[in-house]
Amino acid sequence: MQARKKRFGQVRPWQKGFTIRLGIDLGGTKIEVLVINAIGKEVLRKRIATPKNDYAATIRAIVSLIASAEEEVKQKCSIGICTPGSISPASGLLRNSNSVCLNNKPFKQDLEKAIGRKTRISNDANCFALSEAIDGAAEDAQVVFGIIIGTGVGAGIVVNKKVLAGTNAIGGEWGHNPLPWPEKDELELTKCWCGQHGCIETFLSGTGLEADFKRSTGRALIAEETDALATAGDASAEGVWARYEYRMARSLAQVVNLLDPDSIVLGGGMSNIRRLYKNIPERWGQWVFSDCVNTKLLPPKYGDSSGARGATWLCDNDV
Repeated sequence: MQARKKRFGQVRPWQKGFTIRLGIDLGGTKIEVLVINAIGKEVLRKRIATPKNDYAATIRAIVSLIASAEEEVKQKCSIGICTPGSISPASGLLRNSNSVCLNNKPFKQDLEKAIGRKTRISNDANCFALSEAIDGAAEDAQVVFGIIIGTGVGAGIVVNKKVLAGTNAIGGEWGHNPLPWPEKDELELTKCWCGQHGCIETFLSGTGLEADFKRSTGRALIAEETDALATAGDASAEGVWARYEYRMARSLAQVVNLLDPDSIVLGGGMSNIRRLYKNIPERWGQWVFSDCVNTKLLPPKYGDSSGARGATWLCDNDV
């Protein structure tokens, strides 16, 4: 523990040249700004409501939030933005955002014009993974796969403290691959919003688990409630969780086979289900093409704060 604290108290090589950083987490309901210093200590945090379905007002709100934060800390900062969706390399426009007013808009260009400075922009899963890889749960890892599991499933890849966005800007889009090693009855269960059948997201998202519980029991309960039922000994709830863990183990085994990460960090609402951190690693070995699995499955250190925190570190990343 003492060695870890000493490392955290030093300026790391990728921090040189930056004394203070500002990150914006642009969410569907709130916009959060976070300012940190060179060793990752929080200097300022505040949030405002996201304007509803109004692109121009969203740009103005971000600009105002940046201006007020910099006025408060009395200096200009490097700026990183965590967005829903990503910038298309083909068009330069934002795509795949659940805040639909942002889609097909030149978000980066418009924001940079409004603030008069360059920014770094990446999606929420990349920012989550970067936050946890820099000084979070996986700070000692070289290769980190960070997953956000909530109403959907997103993921980001960080290698040596750098986001691996990929040439098509889809690095980590794990949720829209098919569930691996599917059982016969799994092949026909689900159609994803992306147009494909059997995507990992349709099984492993919180809504996917809730749909499985409703198919099995006819009851509508959220994940936390089914977890409580399973803990209390309810056989139907336990069966749903056993299937979920079986599917996640297969899905993460595929990640291990492709990336061989040091650590996989779970985020989003499903990261609060404690049984996953024990049960998944006990199961995934049968699908990993190795005689050992040293990959760690970890809960997040920063959780909901990782979006803004990861955005603060983006200035060191070519994304």
